Amino acid sequence: MTTDETSERAAAYLAAYDEQLRARTFSPELSGAERVGPVERILVPGEGGLILYRDLGGLDGPELDAFIAAQRDHFAALGRPVEWKYYGYDLPADLPDRLRAAGFTPGEQETVIIGEAAEIAAEPRLPEGVRLHEVTSRADFDRIGALSQEVWGGDQSWLAPAMEGWVSGGGDPCTVLVAESLAGEVVCAAWVRFHPGTEFASLWGGSTLPNWRGRGLYRALVAARATLAVERGFRYVQIDALDTSRPILARLGLLPVATTTPYTWEPDAGN
Repeated sequence: MTTDETSERAAAYLAAYDEQLRARTFSPELSGAERVGPVERILVPGEGGLILYRDLGGLDGPELDAFIAAQRDHFAALGRPVEWKYYGYDLPADLPDRLRAAGFTPGEQETVIIGEAAEIAAEPRLPEGVRLHEVTSRADFDRIGALSQEVWGGDQSWLAPAMEGWVSGGGDPCTVLVAESLAGEVVCAAWVRFHPGTEFASLWGGSTLPNWRGRGLYRALVAARATLAVERGFRYVQIDALDTSRPILARLGLLPVATTTPYTWEPDAGN
């Protein structure tokens, strides 16, 4: 594609993302969600809060500051942390400053990357001695939690119970894949969530043990999950990508369309 064609495609992807994913209304029965003004306020069982929106409906100045503080105070009353998912093109332009003033702290910036599932779907090419398969048991989710702990550190105890809920039908359908060595070691794990009512499937995970990196496992899992998306009738795959995975995704033909940064507030942040 020419530069202009690439730019036009990226703009079309972002428009579809805004109209379909960012504008979604979530089920209160499944997600503990409620609409508050322009945002969707979600309470994730066992974790914390999440604030999502397509746009802020023109809120600005003191009115916006009061609205941000009200969301923070809502979760403070519950004793739960909350993440405000900010996008680089959100208005007003000084929204990050206003979030910081309300006690929210920015996390690591990611890039929203989107591609055509049918163009990425392929038979996964795995290194010798590795098999790829779907998992559905808590025991396997615990193994994925241990993998994540080894790769990322920090507290990863939330992951296994969260996966159990996703796969058992808590919200958008989810399929979890692991790459496993012949010795039975989980060397890479990833999952895909299918978003009903949209053309999008989102790809998550892809953590790989250090001594297994550079062998094509992440790329293989992207191809496998894109294939699942095509089989279920979804047009696009979307990833919130760290800088480490962006080059791989670019080589596969996915396009960056925006940046996103989690702004988080913790109950003890002001103490």
